[in-house]
Amino acid sequence: MTGDSTRAVRAGLPVPEAYEPSLPGPVFAAHYHLPGDATGPYTYGRESNPTWTRLESAIGGLESPDEPAQTVTFASGMAAISAVLFSCLRSGDAVVLPNDGYQLLPAVRERLESYGIEVRTAPTPGDAQLDALDGARLLWIETPSNPGLDVCDIRRLAEAAHARGALVAVDNTLATPLGQRPLDLGADFSVASGTKALTGHGDVLLGYVATRDAALADSVRMWRKTVGAIPGPMEAWLAHRSLATLALRVRQQSAGALALAAALRERPEVTGLRHPGLPSDPAHEIAVRQMRDGRFGNVVSFTLPDRAHAERFLAALTLVDDATSFGSVRSTAERRGRWGGDAVPEGFIRFSVGVEEPADLIADVTAALDTACERPS
Repeated sequence: MTGDSTRAVRAGLPVPEAYEPSLPGPVFAAHYHLPGDATGPYTYGRESNPTWTRLESAIGGLESPDEPAQTVTFASGMAAISAVLFSCLRSGDAVVLPNDGYQLLPAVRERLESYGIEVRTAPTPGDAQLDALDGARLLWIETPSNPGLDVCDIRRLAEAAHARGALVAVDNTLATPLGQRPLDLGADFSVASGTKALTGHGDVLLGYVATRDAALADSVRMWRKTVGAIPGPMEAWLAHRSLATLALRVRQQSAGALALAAALRERPEVTGLRHPGLPSDPAHEIAVRQMRDGRFGNVVSFTLPDRAHAERFLAALTLVDDATSFGSVRSTAERRGRWGGDAVPEGFIRFSVGVEEPADLIADVTAALDTACERPS
């Protein structure tokens, strides 16, 4: 049994061959030579690519190191989410979604309902989705939730859903497979935006679906082929290259996020502080049970008094980029209400901790908070 760092460094690499690179470069191909019958692992660029194969093997080994799993990669996290939902659901089915999850889920709900699919919603905390499961075909879980950082009990929800004949998908974007393994906790699908912490450099759009069920994997793969939501070979190669530092990044970011959250507790102007690693956080008890080795994610959320105060804070930061997304090696923060899609206060900040030295980051944040508290001239 190898550790996470070792597994991440070696994941998906081919058998060593003399004078060949340890990680072969991206394969750019729209078509392949097809002698005889059109069978074989690689036939056409929308269907398969050797660069995807290596990356998918690597991610599968991280999401499910102890049991075989199949992974299907996509052009983005939303492509992966859509593949699970639209490959599993038909007109007349019911699906349960969180009402406090990623801001595009309401748009997904509208699309599902236009196809005759019943959509039920419930909040993440308190395992509230349990009450909406009867007769559902699929339960969609997002834990920790984005951007509120609430946590639900995956194992409890999965057992209840399966008892009612429903499949279970978990959005594992924020935790990464090193922080949480939904398949081990009973989920049928682990889905993520690889754009975030998995690749970690803010330069790749990617998504994936991992499952231990071959039939479910085939269905998701057929959806990808049908709609053409495929990753580019360069993006897939960059993602695979980035996995080698995943454990290092997750360890540093998790420690930095917890240190920042602890420092923010001392600020009187900060309210609604959330981070699952804080012992005082309402999600901490469940997070400790199902998130691995103290890796509670790199995101901290909190609220400043109002929009103007939040904008003064963001403008005063020097080590932090005002940008959306999260999980990059460079810290980012944003006033989440600027998008209008999340039910958050105007002064709500989603802060993504990078790999900077925690002391430097805390000093920068503290100085920016002090500046934001000064009365504008």
